[in-house]
Amino acid sequence: MPSRRSFLFAASAAVAAPSLPIEAQHSSGSGREMKQLPPAIAALTDRRSEAVPIKLGEREHRVERARGLLVKNRLDALVICTGTSLTYFTGLRWGQSERFFAWVLPAKGNPFVVCPVFEEGRVRERMEAKAATLPQASVTRVYTWNEDDSPYALLAKALKEAGIANGRVGVEERTQFAFADGIAHASPTLTVVSGTPVTAGCRAVKSTAELALMRLANDNTLKVYEAAWKSLEPGMTNRHVTDLIGVGYERTGFPGDASCQVAEYSALPHGSLHPQVIQEGQIILLDDGCVVEGYQSDISRSFVLGKASDKQKKVFDIVHKAQSAALAAGKAGTPCHAVDDAARKVISDAGFGPDYKYFTHRLGHGIGMDEHEWPYLVRGNSLPLESGMTFSDEPGIYIVGEFGIRLEDDWVVTPDGGDMFTPQSPSLEQPFSRA
Repeated sequence: MPSRRSFLFAASAAVAAPSLPIEAQHSSGSGREMKQLPPAIAALTDRRSEAVPIKLGEREHRVERARGLLVKNRLDALVICTGTSLTYFTGLRWGQSERFFAWVLPAKGNPFVVCPVFEEGRVRERMEAKAATLPQASVTRVYTWNEDDSPYALLAKALKEAGIANGRVGVEERTQFAFADGIAHASPTLTVVSGTPVTAGCRAVKSTAELALMRLANDNTLKVYEAAWKSLEPGMTNRHVTDLIGVGYERTGFPGDASCQVAEYSALPHGSLHPQVIQEGQIILLDDGCVVEGYQSDISRSFVLGKASDKQKKVFDIVHKAQSAALAAGKAGTPCHAVDDAARKVISDAGFGPDYKYFTHRLGHGIGMDEHEWPYLVRGNSLPLESGMTFSDEPGIYIVGEFGIRLEDDWVVTPDGGDMFTPQSPSLEQPFSRA
């Protein structure tokens, strides 16, 4: 599923003037290449050997965890059609179309697949190819339907054969309406409800292996950012910057994208499509991430080339304190909203309130295989934090018509507070200093 940042990046590419006025760019079979790369970008190297894929044992544990949550939430089965949750549990990837495809996990018994008859060969090929990472691959039955059949009636039949003639079926939240509606009307004795307590219940708490991939993704993003920052010069366009970052990611072997907003456009949290030119003393806001073995990073950095103004420094310091306050509040057992509360209080007390006036969005979102996933750090969310949950921490102050400053790093919940994957940015003028 395209993220909001990749959508914005693609859209800006469509409307922006031709990029890379200084360094030529061309496409090749191996991807985007540049001539005369800036030294900092050229110094980036392939890091794919550092990524350890998720193994079968972990996916088996996920399935058993899901079964436990099905029972806890009084659900008899979980239906997942396509998307991230399918990959999370099975390692399989299946494109979304108008034809119904589903992997189904009963609370008791073996999982099964429902797919079009002409796709059976491809399904079995994928299952065989993923046998080393697909839980219960040898006992997963494939039910097929013809084009003039009802796949939902077949699903009801398969559930009945699994011992589920009536009860509650959880449907994964990103299932398109036509499919969820079809399942809901497949049998008068089955009730369709949200499967989020199961999918989010599993995915929200990360394992040691998942955290390692996320730390690598975040470290990689920060290194690419720093290389791009070292390569910037006044007069470059924001599109030039995003291209530098794109080439940097390609050199590391992990796909990623970028948004770069300059001056007054940095006051728009998700940016503008308007072409922009970098000048000294203006706020530059980067926001993006990369993907490592399916796991995402999401980091924002605000900085200037040259000397920052006193007002810019003041706003940066407030946002930095808000980010630190949120991190300190992120202890296991604390309700999600308290993390947002902590950061928002710092910003409001500093005169940039009330409420959402200048800090216009929630403090953060869950992150993992999706850039945005459950749970969310926002007012009204009383869900207790658990050790192993991962989030963004991204307070911001946006002064419309002038500039915006956001600092964003990803972190994991611990009993003592949040543990960031990357060091906080220390200043506007030296955003990547480790001192």
